[in-house]
This record gives sequence, structure tokens and C-alpha cells, in this order.
Amino acid sequence: MKITFLGTGTSQGVPVIACNCDVCLSEDEKDKRLRSSILIEEKDQTIVVDTGPDFRQQMLRAKVQKLDAVVFTHEHKDHIAGLDDVRAFNFKQKKDMPIYATKAVQESLKREFFYAFTEKKYPGVPLLELKTIETNSFKIGDVELNPIDVWHYKMPVKAFRINKFTYITDANKIEESEKEKIKGSEVIVINALRKEAHISHFTLAEAIELLQELKPKKAYLTHISHMLGKHAEVQKELPDFIEIAYDGLVLNL
Repeated sequence: MKITFLGTGTSQGVPVIACNCDVCLSEDEKDKRLRSSILIEEKDQTIVVDTGPDFRQQMLRAKVQKLDAVVFTHEHKDHIAGLDDVRAFNFKQKKDMPIYATKAVQESLKREFFYAFTEKKYPGVPLLELKTIETNSFKIGDVELNPIDVWHYKMPVKAFRINKFTYITDANKIEESEKEKIKGSEVIVINALRKEAHISHFTLAEAIELLQELKPKKAYLTHISHMLGKHAEVQKELPDFIEIAYDGLVLNL
């Protein structure tokens, strides 16, 4: 299985105007982060988890030629805003795009992209086939995804485990019963927004503590704001088994 980090950043803490902080002015490409998303390639299946505002740019940058499905973690704008751009894959592949999401996320998609769900569709709108994520595992082709429930303050978010790989974004609490579904993962990706406390995201210290509890062989931090600091400097503070993910990082598992 091949995992590509399409984006490792977040809208959190990013000002409306151009930022002049050390991270935003950094010449290190690892400090330049689009909104968080991953590309999963396995057994001839190509799957994207979340389509944030940077989705089109991410697909072009990664030279993705085929997309079999989109899977959503939750309904926040920085994770769904780019969905309209799946229309390019509709056109090329000449079929509707399967969209895997909970009922709550589906309702948000229907509001945000109402024109894609009307009875009489205007030519060229994205063609979407909604598929419901519940608590049971589901397959996209031969790829089996196991949903894990995590909390983004009071909002339920889906994390996903595929074999011994687990992807968690936008969380600050995981129930003990759900941690059991994660244990045994050899690679865990988890959000670490910043060092200061936050109402709905793990801090760097909280992410490290949780990873030490879950004991993966390797872990990567994602959904990083510029307030965390420069990639090279923060990496020095981390235990050996934890790395900061960066846009374009590829894992072959």
C-alpha cells in the first residue's frame, strides 16, 4: 500500500492576510503545507481521504490520473470544500464518483453542493454517488477500511484503519473502546495542531503522549498549523519513532 500526504496543514491559526512569521517565510519546502488529505493507492484502487480547498492543486501536484473514491472524515469546510473538482474525474472516467461519508457529512455536502443533488442537474456539475459510513468496516474494491470514532470537541469524526495503518485527523479525544481498534497499528498518523492548548485538536504534547500509549512502530504528525513551529526545529524535540509529516511524503507499507 502506498500512502501519499497530499496536505499536512490546516486553516486553524492562518490569518486572512499574508503571514510574516518565520514558518510562513521559511524556505524549507516541508514548512509549506496545504490542507490535510491523503492519497491511498492499493490493489489498483486510488482513494482520497478528504477534499479540502486545495484538492485540485493537490491532484495536479501529485499527478493523479485516476480516482476511484473519496472518503470523508467529517464535514468541516477545510475537509470538504474542494469536492466540486471531482468533476474532472467524472469527465475522464465517465462515471459517478463514489463518496463515502456518514449521514451527517452527507447532509452537509447536500447543503454545500446543492446543485449536484438536484433532480434536474445542470450540465457539468459533479456526479456523486453517496455511500454511507456507519460503524462497520467497508470495502472499496479490495481495500478494507475500518472506521474509528474520535471526538473533535463535540463533533464526531471518523478515523480509519487499513490493515496496520491508521489515519486520525481533527481529534482531541478518543474513547478507550476506540483506542482498542487502533492498537496494533504499525503506522499511525495523528493531528498535532500546535503546542498551546486547543479546544478541539490534540496539542503536540497530547499527540506524543497518546502515541506513546498506542505504541506504533512509526508515527507521523499532520494537520499542523504554523503556530507549531518550523519542521526542522520541532522534529528535534520528538521521540525517535515520531516524525512530522510533510506535503508529498510517501509511505510504502
